[in-house]
Amino acid sequence: MEEVLRPLIVLGGTVGATVLAGLLIDRILRYSSERRPGTRLPSLLRRIQLPLQVLLGSAALHGTFPLAELDFEQEQVIRNLFAAVAIMSAAWLAVRVADALAENTLHRYAVRTADTSRVRQLNTQLALVRRIVTAILALSTAAVAMLLLFPDLRTLGTSLLASAGVIGVIAGVAAQSTLGNLIAGLQIAFGDSVKIGDTVVVEGEWGTVEEITLAFLTVRIWDDRRLTMPVSYFNSKPYENWSRGGPQITGTVFLHLDHSAPVAELREHLHDYLRERPDWDGRSWNLLVTDSTPTNIIVRASMSARNADDVWTLRCAVREELVGWLGREHPYALPKIPTGLAPTADNLIPAMSGSAYGFRDSSE
Repeated sequence: MEEVLRPLIVLGGTVGATVLAGLLIDRILRYSSERRPGTRLPSLLRRIQLPLQVLLGSAALHGTFPLAELDFEQEQVIRNLFAAVAIMSAAWLAVRVADALAENTLHRYAVRTADTSRVRQLNTQLALVRRIVTAILALSTAAVAMLLLFPDLRTLGTSLLASAGVIGVIAGVAAQSTLGNLIAGLQIAFGDSVKIGDTVVVEGEWGTVEEITLAFLTVRIWDDRRLTMPVSYFNSKPYENWSRGGPQITGTVFLHLDHSAPVAELREHLHDYLRERPDWDGRSWNLLVTDSTPTNIIVRASMSARNADDVWTLRCAVREELVGWLGREHPYALPKIPTGLAPTADNLIPAMSGSAYGFRDSSE
């Protein structure tokens, strides 16, 4: 009977104690979060409950397993398994803690500063650093776990270290593109060329940088499509970054009008309309005739906005308002398309007939 009860008491008690410890730590963090609602760190640290319980449980089982006095020939293998799980859960716990600290740091910085550009830069840097740390921890813990579970690999690892130089050269040539993207990602993170949240124009597509990884960058286009491209693209090809130097931006609207268009009245109406728009930041506006052709004139209306989203909405609204106002108040100012018949021997009219254009009325 003791052969059954002893393992149950030892192993079951160990698991129960670790579960209770994890729940107690979670309760303390929740209580701290409720007592200090202005601090996000305790609530963010509640994410560590699962990896913490796995770490405590595997470490405790590794230590208490001999006390169960189980007659196993592979007792050392099982203890190595518990040790490997403990190491991997420790890395998992470290990643969760790093994520919580990074998110709390970003939140506190965003509250203290009104410069959204610096907030986006810090967010980009923290995201890439977290990914690098996660990758390093994953590779190192996986290697340690493999060595614990398979001790025979240690001899193989020693022999591989002797040829590490050759392997490094081969791996460098084979992973040249991946390493290039990794270096490009670090340059973007700490070089401030593009950040998460920036508005960019890439390959003719307008969108917002949504994610930057070690290898790829994702742009969310205005119609919710995602454009994914290697990070090295932004270090080798030109692109437009509308957020660099500040989110403020000036938008333009071009209209093709008749030569008789009342430009002065149109300019005044544009100013009156902009004063009613909440998305106009009041910095600048203008309306100019930028070109003239034998058939029409080109009028450019410019207006400033706080960011790229506001300027897009403002441009569309101004274009619709100006065209509608001209159609209601000055319809003659809209461009005209000649629809008369081409002059031929049959519809030519003598000059003394009084026709201004020398064409016969098409209804005749």
